[in-house]
Amino acid sequence: MSKTTRATLALTKLGIKFTLHTYDYDPDADRIGVQAAEALGIEPRRMLKTLMAEVDGKAVCVVVPSDREVSMKKLAAAFRGKAANMMRPSDAERLTGYHVGGISPFAQKKRVRVAIDQAALAETSVYLNGGQRGLQIELDPNDAVRALDATVQALTG
Repeated sequence: MSKTTRATLALTKLGIKFTLHTYDYDPDADRIGVQAAEALGIEPRRMLKTLMAEVDGKAVCVVVPSDREVSMKKLAAAFRGKAANMMRPSDAERLTGYHVGGISPFAQKKRVRVAIDQAALAETSVYLNGGQRGLQIELDPNDAVRALDATVQALTG
Protein backbone atom coordinates (compact mmCIF):
# COMPACT_ATOMS: atom_id res chain seq x y z
CA MET A 1 0.00 0.00 0.00
CA SER A 2 1.31 3.42 -0.95
CA LYS A 3 1.41 5.83 1.95
CA THR A 4 1.61 8.82 -0.38
CA THR A 5 -1.79 10.02 -1.55
CA ARG A 6 -3.22 13.36 -2.67
CA ALA A 7 -4.42 13.77 0.93
CA THR A 8 -1.00 13.21 2.53
CA LEU A 9 0.71 15.41 -0.05
CA ALA A 10 -1.76 18.24 0.61
CA LEU A 11 -1.25 18.08 4.39
CA THR A 12 2.54 17.97 3.98
CA LYS A 13 2.38 21.01 1.68
CA LEU A 14 0.36 22.87 4.34
CA GLY A 15 2.94 21.95 7.00
CA ILE A 16 0.39 20.04 9.08
CA LYS A 17 1.75 17.37 11.40
CA PHE A 18 0.09 13.96 11.06
CA THR A 19 0.70 10.27 11.63
CA LEU A 20 -0.33 7.52 9.22
CA HIS A 21 -1.95 4.27 10.33
CA THR A 22 -2.72 1.25 8.17
CA TYR A 23 -5.21 -1.53 8.89
CA ASP A 24 -6.93 -4.40 7.09
CA TYR A 25 -9.92 -2.83 5.36
CA ASP A 26 -13.06 -5.01 5.43
CA PRO A 27 -15.33 -4.16 2.48
CA ASP A 28 -18.10 -6.29 4.00
CA ALA A 29 -18.22 -4.46 7.35
CA ASP A 30 -21.64 -3.08 8.28
CA ARG A 31 -20.04 0.15 9.47
CA ILE A 32 -16.69 0.74 7.79
CA GLY A 33 -15.61 3.55 10.14
CA VAL A 34 -16.37 1.53 13.26
CA GLN A 35 -14.50 -1.45 11.75
CA ALA A 36 -11.48 0.82 11.12
CA ALA A 37 -11.60 2.07 14.73
CA GLU A 38 -11.73 -1.50 16.05
CA ALA A 39 -8.86 -2.56 13.77
CA LEU A 40 -6.70 0.31 15.09
CA GLY A 41 -7.82 -0.12 18.71
CA ILE A 42 -9.24 3.38 19.14
CA GLU A 43 -12.58 4.76 20.29
CA PRO A 44 -15.09 5.00 17.41
CA ARG A 45 -15.78 8.64 18.28
CA ARG A 46 -12.18 9.49 17.28
CA MET A 47 -12.50 7.74 13.89
CA LEU A 48 -14.21 10.28 11.68
CA LYS A 49 -16.09 9.18 8.60
CA THR A 50 -16.12 11.28 5.45
CA LEU A 51 -19.51 11.44 3.76
CA MET A 52 -20.49 13.20 0.58
CA ALA A 53 -23.90 14.83 0.52
CA GLU A 54 -25.89 17.51 -1.24
CA VAL A 55 -27.51 20.54 0.32
CA ASP A 56 -30.11 22.17 -1.93
CA GLY A 57 -28.50 20.29 -4.85
CA LYS A 58 -24.94 21.48 -4.14
CA ALA A 59 -22.22 18.99 -3.21
CA VAL A 60 -20.78 19.16 0.32
CA CYS A 61 -18.47 17.03 2.43
CA VAL A 62 -19.46 16.12 5.98
CA VAL A 63 -17.12 14.66 8.61
CA VAL A 64 -18.62 13.03 11.70
CA PRO A 65 -17.62 10.41 14.31
CA SER A 66 -17.94 6.89 12.88
CA ASP A 67 -20.34 5.80 15.61
CA ARG A 68 -22.84 8.61 14.92
CA GLU A 69 -25.39 9.34 12.18
CA VAL A 70 -25.67 12.64 10.35
CA SER A 71 -28.85 14.63 10.94
CA MET A 72 -29.96 15.81 7.50
CA LYS A 73 -31.78 18.73 9.12
CA LYS A 74 -28.62 19.86 10.97
CA LEU A 75 -26.50 19.33 7.85
CA ALA A 76 -28.80 21.52 5.76
CA ALA A 77 -28.75 24.20 8.48
CA ALA A 78 -24.94 24.12 8.65
CA PHE A 79 -24.85 25.29 5.03
CA ARG A 80 -27.88 27.56 5.37
CA GLY A 81 -29.92 25.29 3.15
CA LYS A 82 -33.38 23.80 3.22
CA ALA A 83 -32.78 20.14 2.37
CA ALA A 84 -29.89 17.67 2.53
CA ASN A 85 -29.46 14.16 1.23
CA MET A 86 -26.62 11.68 0.84
CA MET A 87 -24.83 11.56 -2.50
CA ARG A 88 -24.87 8.38 -4.57
CA PRO A 89 -21.58 6.46 -4.19
CA SER A 90 -20.78 6.69 -7.91
CA ASP A 91 -21.27 10.48 -7.83
CA ALA A 92 -19.11 10.74 -4.69
CA GLU A 93 -16.30 8.81 -6.40
CA ARG A 94 -16.48 10.93 -9.54
CA LEU A 95 -16.50 14.20 -7.57
CA THR A 96 -13.73 13.33 -5.10
CA GLY A 97 -11.47 11.16 -7.24
CA TYR A 98 -11.37 8.63 -4.39
CA HIS A 99 -13.07 5.22 -4.06
CA VAL A 100 -15.84 4.63 -1.52
CA GLY A 101 -14.18 3.33 1.66
CA GLY A 102 -11.16 5.48 0.82
CA ILE A 103 -12.73 8.93 0.45
CA SER A 104 -10.65 11.54 2.22
CA PRO A 105 -11.89 15.05 2.92
CA PHE A 106 -8.41 16.31 1.94
CA ALA A 107 -7.42 17.10 -1.66
CA GLN A 108 -10.62 16.00 -3.32
CA LYS A 109 -10.66 16.35 -7.11
CA LYS A 110 -13.34 19.06 -6.90
CA ARG A 111 -13.22 21.35 -3.88
CA VAL A 112 -16.51 21.53 -2.01
CA ARG A 113 -17.57 23.09 1.26
CA VAL A 114 -16.82 20.94 4.33
CA ALA A 115 -18.54 20.67 7.71
CA ILE A 116 -17.04 18.86 10.70
CA ASP A 117 -19.11 17.75 13.67
CA GLN A 118 -18.24 19.90 16.68
CA ALA A 119 -17.82 16.77 18.85
CA ALA A 120 -14.56 16.07 16.99
CA LEU A 121 -12.97 19.18 18.48
CA ALA A 122 -13.26 17.70 21.98
CA GLU A 123 -10.62 15.08 21.05
CA THR A 124 -6.85 15.59 21.26
CA SER A 125 -6.45 13.73 17.96
CA VAL A 126 -8.80 12.28 15.36
CA TYR A 127 -8.45 9.89 12.44
CA LEU A 128 -9.59 10.70 8.91
CA ASN A 129 -9.32 8.67 5.75
CA GLY A 130 -5.97 9.05 4.04
CA GLY A 131 -7.26 8.67 0.50
CA GLN A 132 -7.27 4.91 0.13
CA ARG A 133 -8.90 1.95 1.81
CA GLY A 134 -6.96 0.86 4.88
CA LEU A 135 -5.08 4.16 5.39
CA GLN A 136 -5.96 6.61 8.16
CA ILE A 137 -4.43 10.00 8.99
CA GLU A 138 -4.21 10.90 12.68
CA LEU A 139 -4.04 14.63 13.40
CA ASP A 140 -5.21 17.40 15.71
CA PRO A 141 -8.87 18.14 14.90
CA ASN A 142 -8.14 21.88 14.82
CA ASP A 143 -5.54 21.26 12.11
CA ALA A 144 -8.16 19.33 10.13
CA VAL A 145 -10.57 22.27 10.41
CA ARG A 146 -7.88 24.69 9.20
CA ALA A 147 -6.71 22.44 6.35
CA LEU A 148 -10.27 21.99 5.11
CA ASP A 149 -11.46 25.54 5.85
CA ALA A 150 -14.36 23.68 7.45
CA THR A 151 -17.50 24.87 9.16
CA VAL A 152 -17.81 23.41 12.68
CA GLN A 153 -21.38 22.56 13.71
CA ALA A 154 -23.40 19.99 15.62
CA LEU A 155 -24.23 17.60 12.77
CA THR A 156 -25.41 14.41 14.41
CA GLY A 157 -28.80 13.42 15.78
